[in-house]
Amino acid sequence: MPTPILMPALSPTMEEGTLAKWNVKEGDKVSSGDVIAEIETDKATMEVEAVDEGTVGKIIIEAGTENVKVNAPIAVLLEDGESAGDIDMSALQGGGAAPAKEEKAETQKKEEAKPANGADKSGAADKKEATSKSAPAQKSNGRILASPLAKRIAENEGLDLSAVSGTGPHGRIVKRDVEKAMKEGTGKAAPSAAKPAQIAPASVDARLYPEDSYTAVKLDGMRKVIARRLTQSFNQEVPHFPLNIDVELDNLLAARSRINATSPKEGDDAFKLSVNDFIIKASAMALKKVPAANATYTDEAILLHKHADIGVAVAIDGGLITPIVWKAEEKGLKQISAEVKDMAGRARKKKLKPEEYQGGTFSVSNLGMFGIKSFASIVNQPHGAIMSVGAGEERVVVRNGEMVIRNVMTVTLTCDHRVVDGAVGAEFLGAFKAFIEEPAAMLL
Repeated sequence: MPTPILMPALSPTMEEGTLAKWNVKEGDKVSSGDVIAEIETDKATMEVEAVDEGTVGKIIIEAGTENVKVNAPIAVLLEDGESAGDIDMSALQGGGAAPAKEEKAETQKKEEAKPANGADKSGAADKKEATSKSAPAQKSNGRILASPLAKRIAENEGLDLSAVSGTGPHGRIVKRDVEKAMKEGTGKAAPSAAKPAQIAPASVDARLYPEDSYTAVKLDGMRKVIARRLTQSFNQEVPHFPLNIDVELDNLLAARSRINATSPKEGDDAFKLSVNDFIIKASAMALKKVPAANATYTDEAILLHKHADIGVAVAIDGGLITPIVWKAEEKGLKQISAEVKDMAGRARKKKLKPEEYQGGTFSVSNLGMFGIKSFASIVNQPHGAIMSVGAGEERVVVRNGEMVIRNVMTVTLTCDHRVVDGAVGAEFLGAFKAFIEEPAAMLL
């Protein structure tokens, strides 16, 4: 029997996502393991593989559809000998998915609504159909009734939906109506009106910000998740407190220069260590030396982690993501450098897998490259602490009663006071400072 392809859960917390792209079309044959679609979550774009072989009998959810619930049918796979006529759409729709091929679904509804005595050919039926075809665009609470697919096509083509007649149920505009308007040249918006005036968000006070004084950028899934989690962390659940310390970088910079000088100029063995690579390694070593700082709070217990899994904050379009260097205490600087470069590159393309950025035990956020001298981050739950790294700069320091110039960097540790007390945080920073100021100690 036909097998439904369901919207996958790409992470334990995923409830819905965007079906970004189909790599197959109806009638295509697929094998187990073939990549058939791409799904967007709040922070990544993931490939969906076929779990069985067969023929794509029907695509239920069109590419570009947002807010598709996990486990909703998105397509149907047919076995040998089966055809599209074997698909029971009513059973699939009972699973909570709306068919993307709206015309067929609407035609089916009309057929089911016709009397069984042949009245579908009567004048009354013809009159009803004619009325439907000529129905002007209907509105509900000031909004034009149109399918998501019709709206998307109209937006791309610059059509004014208020001038398009809908033939769907209750005058709803569907795909065929928009295509007809495009073919006949009706509903085309004037050049000056190609982009409708923005609708002010309900939360904006027009007395403070007139509509023509700004551009409203709609919140995407990532920004909503970031806002919700950080608000939850800072205002509701996590009692924060910051600790900061200055560390000297002269020995580290000299060691980095010597190590990078040994790297081949090109090829697979080429590498170039950054200061941040040393910071990640030193953080991991300090967490192993002060295990009480490598902890997570839960309502039942404090989790003391066996490995230092360091989340590295990476800025991407629309937000921030923290890919994780797992077991960083066991890895060399070259491996850490390669992993961070690889994951940062894929993060910016939203190609990370959920298991590459979910979890971890500690976070590092470095804004030194932007010239930020010092800052304090919000704890990234469920981590017990996050370390904010400022710019390294030449400063005058006192040594043996004399003023000398040293390269100095300020770091700030923001702690979840439920799990990392002040003394523990201070002990961690002391260990981190020692590793940074004498990098060779990380080899012991």
